[in-house]
Amino acid sequence: MDVDLVIRGGRIFTAEPGNPFVDAVAIRGDRIVAVGPDAASAKASEVIDLGGALATPGFIDAHVHPSTSGVDLLRCHFDEAHDAASAVETVAAYARANPDVPWIMGAGWAPSWFPGGCPSKDLLDAVVPDRPVVLPNSDGHSAWTNSKALEIAGIDSGTPDPSDGRFERLADGSPQGTLHEGAMNVVMGHAPADTVEDFVAGVLRGQEELFRYGITGWQDAHVDEPVHEAYLRLDSDGLLKGRVVGAMWWERDRGMEQIHQLVSRRERAGDRFRPIAVKLMVDGVVENFTASILESYLDGDGKPTGNIGIDFIDPDELKVIVSHLDDHDFQCHFHAIGDRGVRNSLDAVEAAVRRNGASGNRHHIAHIQLVNPDDIPRFAALGVVANAQPLWACHDDHQTDLTIPYIGEDRYRQQYPFGSLLRAGARMGMGSDWGVSTANVMEEVDVAVTRTGETGGPLLPEEAIDPIDALTAFTLGSAYINHADAETGSIALGKLADLAILDRDPFVDGPFREAQVSTTIIGGEVVYQRP
Repeated sequence: MDVDLVIRGGRIFTAEPGNPFVDAVAIRGDRIVAVGPDAASAKASEVIDLGGALATPGFIDAHVHPSTSGVDLLRCHFDEAHDAASAVETVAAYARANPDVPWIMGAGWAPSWFPGGCPSKDLLDAVVPDRPVVLPNSDGHSAWTNSKALEIAGIDSGTPDPSDGRFERLADGSPQGTLHEGAMNVVMGHAPADTVEDFVAGVLRGQEELFRYGITGWQDAHVDEPVHEAYLRLDSDGLLKGRVVGAMWWERDRGMEQIHQLVSRRERAGDRFRPIAVKLMVDGVVENFTASILESYLDGDGKPTGNIGIDFIDPDELKVIVSHLDDHDFQCHFHAIGDRGVRNSLDAVEAAVRRNGASGNRHHIAHIQLVNPDDIPRFAALGVVANAQPLWACHDDHQTDLTIPYIGEDRYRQQYPFGSLLRAGARMGMGSDWGVSTANVMEEVDVAVTRTGETGGPLLPEEAIDPIDALTAFTLGSAYINHADAETGSIALGKLADLAILDRDPFVDGPFREAQVSTTIIGGEVVYQRP
């Protein structure tokens, strides 16, 4: 048999149930044409000798933001910062290097760098007093602003909090400089809007970053109209190499008339861009007390505050929205962090099933930080996929300072229950949520397996999962979410030749976090080669 490429000389993880490893794979054109002994003996134009390393199916990131994160990388970004002082210097350096930029924008600071996760406007005023600055943090749920931006937006001590957010305030009620959730939009509404051209550049930069980590397909978790157009333009020009599902953004301040517009947008698809999902922001995040939880957050002394977070979409309204989206064959991609947010999402899918029957739309809940034990079996029962972001499932400073004191011991033990979900029969996919955190799949798999990050002890080690389950979630599991498992997600005869090649076999040669991707292949084409 004549083929274009044979990969051999190490182990190949297939993600195929019952046959997880083979010793060779053969590719002709954009397809896998032989696996195992037939591949090893094929006559090939090119051979890649793994030298004992591991090859896998191309990774598929089921929740990621390459369009917006790519734009952020081209602006003021905090990838080299590590504390408050270096964050301020990052802003100062960017302002010096870009004297003609009217607004200083970007993203990526960490809440753990600042007391209470809330940086002050005074820090920015000291280095950029004359231009507005607005910088979302790494998770995109809070923003750091200076006095000039607050002044332009007309925010002062008399400005009420929006219904879906909060201004952090000083003792006299004046704005402190940190804006949470919907409060960010009050300032962002005055900043220059990102254009289609901005997102074309952003997607290209984001795609480049994902290829470094062996990611060959993804679901972009925030696709609005300009991002949609950017993907279509790149697809038609042959520049979009990854296989992308777009989760179109549900605007929570609008009504059901959006559905017909989303149906029309869905029809504008490409060869490698399919906008078949709708992203529903159900709640916020724990560290700014906007994740929707069943029982009150605690204060610094461990006493209930009465605050149970924010339902960004009324739970009864959510049931109606999801039922109608499901009826129109959309996949619902829920952001749910808190245990009430997760329950509201499951309740909405349950309402859709009662109305429409089992649709096969593969609805999925991303983040799943807090899940009440009563809700774990509901994932499998309702066919809802657990879309896990494993890098966060470790005991780090974020847990110690910004999470555990405010949720208490009982809920602490309900965090990121990956093992429990799998044992209960749930399907699982995985995503990075980059740029909230790294897109490095090997680091994420390592945390899923060890429940330990770079610092601190393990977080609930009983919820750790097997390496094969973690790799399967990042390949076949996420392909299932993207309705792409018939063509990608595993190494099998007839499937598309999307693969990642590592520099070692982490099953044998040490921790997954130390493995690096050396080659990324999409449809038989090498799209990334590590220098």
